[in-house]
Amino acid sequence: MVRETNRHFKFDWITIILFLLLVGFGWLNILSASHTGSSIDYFDFSQPFGKQLMFIFLTFGLIVILLAIDAKFYERFSSLIYIISMLSLVGLFFFGKNVNGATSWYAIGGMTLQPSEFAKTATALAVAKYISDLNTNIKVLKDQLQVFTIIIIPALLVLLQNDTGSTLVYASFFFVLYREGLPKYYLSIGISVIVLSILSLKFGPLISSSLAVILVIGFHFLSKNKLRIFQSIIILLLAFLVSFGVKFFYQSILKPHQQDRISLWLRLEKDPEKLEQMKQTFAYNLNESEKAISSGGLTGRGFMEGTRTTGKFVPEQHTDYIFSTVGEEWGFIGSSFVVILFVLLLLRILHLAELQKSQFSRVYGYGVASIIFIHFFINIGMVMGIIPTIGIPLPMFSYGGSGLWAFTILIFIFIKLDSNRINEW
Repeated sequence: MVRETNRHFKFDWITIILFLLLVGFGWLNILSASHTGSSIDYFDFSQPFGKQLMFIFLTFGLIVILLAIDAKFYERFSSLIYIISMLSLVGLFFFGKNVNGATSWYAIGGMTLQPSEFAKTATALAVAKYISDLNTNIKVLKDQLQVFTIIIIPALLVLLQNDTGSTLVYASFFFVLYREGLPKYYLSIGISVIVLSILSLKFGPLISSSLAVILVIGFHFLSKNKLRIFQSIIILLLAFLVSFGVKFFYQSILKPHQQDRISLWLRLEKDPEKLEQMKQTFAYNLNESEKAISSGGLTGRGFMEGTRTTGKFVPEQHTDYIFSTVGEEWGFIGSSFVVILFVLLLLRILHLAELQKSQFSRVYGYGVASIIFIHFFINIGMVMGIIPTIGIPLPMFSYGGSGLWAFTILIFIFIKLDSNRINEW
């Protein structure tokens, strides 16, 4: 009887401890970034740190529920979970609340809930279910199109709600599909589209198209695997389409503030006065964030001692720009500690995913790692000015109940799935 009871409590505690460390350290930085005055009431629920503490307490109850549910439930009802999640996204068009220009929230009493955060988990479950039902690699075009559809539906719904950051997260499923046998030429296509898009915006579509012609001709004559004339023509037509299409998309589809953010990132604006005005208007958060991080030095100014953090120089620092608090108050050492925690968590999840005997669990594990990675990479890259400013939270770190609960569900479903492997005798 004792042995039977103990087997239900065997989970991967390394993953759980890494999760708790990130949540705990994240709350300390939310406290530092949002407190006002010298005295602190930790249970002041009118302040972000008080609300986040309440969210964390509720998270422990959520963890108990997730681990108590039978692991087979998640696979058996993954399609239903996906459908319900998509309906919740559709419902935003009718009942959603607009926050910062994005209609991505449901107002429930005094709280708001963002269903797009939970849709990522639902999509990961649906992708895992579809691929595991195939019981083979996804090398057939029909299977590829169907799994692409599963991913594109929520991405489009989120994009239509003007939430570009959450939309980009769905690109992370490429890593999952690549692990499960997606042909390598998709990787080449993806990289080529990104490079051509950047070149087209920076130097113009004619130059990027000309470069594509040179590369195709060079590949034809220098490579051992010669391209057929028909293949070369198709590639060039697609290159022209991307080069001229991205320019049209940038000028005619994107909103002015989105254009300005890309323009700042690629330094497209030539007029010095207008460039400076754009920096003051659209790059203020980034500039202040970079100043906060650089002022931290090697060891940081100390907990609650960051002058730029306590002075509230970085707007919304407790949300998307929370990493700037880490940089100022904990310095390079503290920032490295956070990065190492995330890397260890990602490596641990990938390691466990490869140990799974169930294809469903393995695919889902890769989905978990991919979603966390894209959030981590984009957020820190944004805060440090490496990539354009995109509203996307740092997992388990940024303020917000929806984000915290969504990542809790995402991770602990996988921990429950992995427990089946651990508890096998």
